[in-house]
Amino acid sequence: MLTLTQARTLAEAALSHARAKGYKPLSIVVLDARAARKVVLTEDGCSLKRAEIAYGKAHGSLAMGLGSRALMKMAAERPNFINAVTHVADGALIPVPGGVLIKSGNEIIGAVGVSGDTSDADEDAALAGIAAAGLTGDAGA
Repeated sequence: MLTLTQARTLAEAALSHARAKGYKPLSIVVLDARAARKVVLTEDGCSLKRAEIAYGKAHGSLAMGLGSRALMKMAAERPNFINAVTHVADGALIPVPGGVLIKSGNEIIGAVGVSGDTSDADEDAALAGIAAAGLTGDAGA
């Protein structure tokens, strides 16, 4: 189970990492294994709708059991399938990097989505936050 303490640690560490790297302002959404929002943080200066995009990255990853980098590859190879799944997910599937599964051992206990900079930077911040919480990230690489 992903605890609120772990989710807060993850989100704050991801933001700290992003500030140290000079990334643009970010929005971070941390979901538990049942897709409930544990933490939503949006930095000052973050552009509109970033929290919704971050949610779509995390939710899509959790729904498919794959990091969003793998979903991006799948979207290129099988766009009709990803379009269908996005429809079934009520639009909450964003198939670009920045959605990372959170694992404890081999168990998926949640997902984090980050949006605001490039997709690679978003993913980097997510992975740094997950590691700081003592958990393992799966970006779908």
